[in-house]
Amino acid sequence: MISVKLLLFGLFVLVVEYYSFVAVRTTLRSGSGQMHSLILVGYILLSLATLWSLYAFPHFGRTAWPSVWLKLVVNAFIGVFIGKTLVAAILLVTDLILVVPNLVSFLYSFKDHPVGSPPEGSRFISRFTFISQSALLVGGALTAGLALGIGNRYRYKVRHVNLELKNLPEAFKGMRIVQISDIHAGSFDDPLAVSEGVEAIMRENPDLILFTGDLVNDRADEIVPYINVFNQLKAPLGVYSVLGNHDYGDYYKWPSPEAKRQNLEQLKQYHAEMGWRLLVNEHVLLNRDNQQLALIGIENWGAKGFTQYGDLKKAVAGLDQIDVPVKILLSHDPSHWEAEVRQHYQDIDLTLSGHTHGMQFGIDIPGFKWSPVQYMYKQWAGLYQQENQHLYVNRGYGYIGYQGRVGILPEITLIELS
Repeated sequence: MISVKLLLFGLFVLVVEYYSFVAVRTTLRSGSGQMHSLILVGYILLSLATLWSLYAFPHFGRTAWPSVWLKLVVNAFIGVFIGKTLVAAILLVTDLILVVPNLVSFLYSFKDHPVGSPPEGSRFISRFTFISQSALLVGGALTAGLALGIGNRYRYKVRHVNLELKNLPEAFKGMRIVQISDIHAGSFDDPLAVSEGVEAIMRENPDLILFTGDLVNDRADEIVPYINVFNQLKAPLGVYSVLGNHDYGDYYKWPSPEAKRQNLEQLKQYHAEMGWRLLVNEHVLLNRDNQQLALIGIENWGAKGFTQYGDLKKAVAGLDQIDVPVKILLSHDPSHWEAEVRQHYQDIDLTLSGHTHGMQFGIDIPGFKWSPVQYMYKQWAGLYQQENQHLYVNRGYGYIGYQGRVGILPEITLIELS
């Protein structure tokens, strides 16, 4: 039996295809008949390839692609469909805006003519050709951007952040922290490119390396081909990690609850095999020249509908009995900062998060950043501050879903404390 969701999606696809076809047909009115035919045939073939890609994307899943090239081709065609969707949205909004004046114009057109005999050349709905051309231009630009963005999926950008923390012990001044997040190993298809990112991290000579969750898409075994890549991450004060929402396998159909539980336990073991100290609702004290700071790590805790396995109260238990001047929290989801950390844990100086990826799409230039994800997450990329508390949201090392990045590059963050 066909589900309601499938029917609605089918209707959505039909609307998108109809409006994008109308845009092409309207734009071609001034061209030759032969050119019309060739372009329309090409459009139909492109639509068929796009529809097949919409079927193939969920059918193969996030990691079971027959080949890398097929995955990239399907992603390119999905980019075409997203471009068409933008075209359809522009034309649909235009129709909704013009429906009343067009109806009035239509009714008045019969004023001096018999009923049922509209004047020659009149039509019920008119649309300026330039609107269709503009829509195609905007949609085409988006499609081209998404296609080119596939080449950015391993274009790692090192971002340097100088951060002043109140009460930072003298021994930790100048400490270099590298943060990475959202590896999503199940999406990778180029071990050499991934290892180049690891080499870039090590060139920064970090004192401490912190990973803020989503090592895999769903299954623990996704990280296996990359264990010998990420175990190259070393730092004098250690490599620490936490879990993200994808690490629990909540988005995968497991044969049994036990299989899901075993998957999580195996993932924790892989953290250990890479030499990463996984923090599960707990804290550790980092020592340097007889001075300390606290590093706190919790399981995923989201305020936007994602899972809440994290227990910050448990993680900080006992810290109130120790004189630790600075506390750093690893929490995958940045919504946790305002929802709980800022409300009840004002002594946490710095929270490090990831999760948003910057939506892998947007504008990210000095002095200005924008992404659609900001309408869901107030803090979505970069450094934020409220009073003496700071939050840094990493844009992600990997990618998921769309196999690329447009405007928002994969990030390696170097934070230098002062």
